[in-house]
Amino acid sequence: MDYAAIAKRLRWARGVKLLACDANGLLAVEKPAGVLSHPNKKGEEGKALLAARYDEKRQAYEILDTEGEDSVSVYLLNRLDSATSGIVLLSLAEETAGAVLKAFESKAVKKTYQALVFGAPRGGPPLWRDRISVKKAQGGLRASVGGGLSAETKLVKVEPLGGMPPMARLTLMPITGRTHQLRIQTSKRFVPIVGDRTYGDFQKNKLAAKRGLKRLCLHCVATELEYRLGERSFRFKAASKAPF
Repeated sequence: MDYAAIAKRLRWARGVKLLACDANGLLAVEKPAGVLSHPNKKGEEGKALLAARYDEKRQAYEILDTEGEDSVSVYLLNRLDSATSGIVLLSLAEETAGAVLKAFESKAVKKTYQALVFGAPRGGPPLWRDRISVKKAQGGLRASVGGGLSAETKLVKVEPLGGMPPMARLTLMPITGRTHQLRIQTSKRFVPIVGDRTYGDFQKNKLAAKRGLKRLCLHCVATELEYRLGERSFRFKAASKAPF
């Protein structure tokens, strides 16, 4: 089956870019800020990755192909917050989807993010360890430090950028995947992400907005994994450039 051809024909949301598709139907797309990984409630279908019905139980989009005859399932393998941009993985084959989800469970998936933050980390260990708890708030989710589940992130690189207010570009590799993990861990270390309206510095956000930085400046720039189908192993890589 020509999965790449099918992927190109799908009705992606405006601004979504197809980055890679392998022979097993695993594909990576670049999601812009403001687009949902999947609709959360009725009426949000037009704001999601694909213009199609989403089956929450199967965690898959269900659509007709371009000929209007056969049903096509597009399995969602990971998610990004609406305000976060970057790489999202999906699959056109159920078996491949299951194999990749197993890779996530065994922590065989490496994801790298870049974040534009106010200030710069003041040294300390390059491995951030916290405990994060999550609760529902104002119709969404809100995370906080303390209790909850372990959250670990590796600080890979710090690039001071200066300016007023001073900023830095951080390269971060989360080891765990907790709700709002990078946003709350940067905030705890007094380097909140530019444009973060929940955990950020609201006064500095106003100054950044005057410089054209009106979004949450967090982007998944790379995803790499190895997964198994039958007796064979497959490697998959996707890369994206941060738009800030």
